[in-house]
Amino acid sequence: MSHASYELKAEKRDRVGKGSSRELRRNGLIPAVIYGDKQAPISIALSTNEVTKKIHAGGFMTTIATIDVGGEKISVLPKDYQLDPVRDFTLHVDFLRVSGDTQVVVAVPVHFVNQEKSPGLKIGGTLNVVRHEVEFHCPANAIPEFITADLEGFKIGDGVHISHIKLPAGVTPVITDRDFTIATIVTPAGGVQEEAAEA
Repeated sequence: MSHASYELKAEKRDRVGKGSSRELRRNGLIPAVIYGDKQAPISIALSTNEVTKKIHAGGFMTTIATIDVGGEKISVLPKDYQLDPVRDFTLHVDFLRVSGDTQVVVAVPVHFVNQEKSPGLKIGGTLNVVRHEVEFHCPANAIPEFITADLEGFKIGDGVHISHIKLPAGVTPVITDRDFTIATIVTPAGGVQEEAAEA
């Protein structure tokens, strides 16, 4: 599971629209909506400060949160958010209601390990990352924080494919029609070190 879950307090919004959104933002709140799970959407307002902190802390889109709306606690997963392009504060957030059997699509970061055990990198090759994140279908309550690509034994010209990665139970890639590439080990522009290449 991803980062530790957290709780946000929210108030219900009766008025929606540009005017009321601007008024909320002036009062340090942001408009948000909770939808999904075959229930009617709920318009809410959240503390701008708290939400912006969570976004910048990392793992926001892969961490289940609880939103307390006037005493009713709702499990949600952030699905989308908008930042002000100039001032970098949060303008709006969409949350998806989740239950134990909710399946979600999330982008999960890739971590690379054992660079020092890759013959290709040892002789001066470069790790060319094709995908820093991979989209997966997975249960909402079992989202991996990251997936691990082990580079041990990879030589120049080798590619790391999704089939090389051990995935947790219930986690499947969104792309299933091909064994797609996550990274390749390539010859750097200046070529590899002579003596190392001979060895």
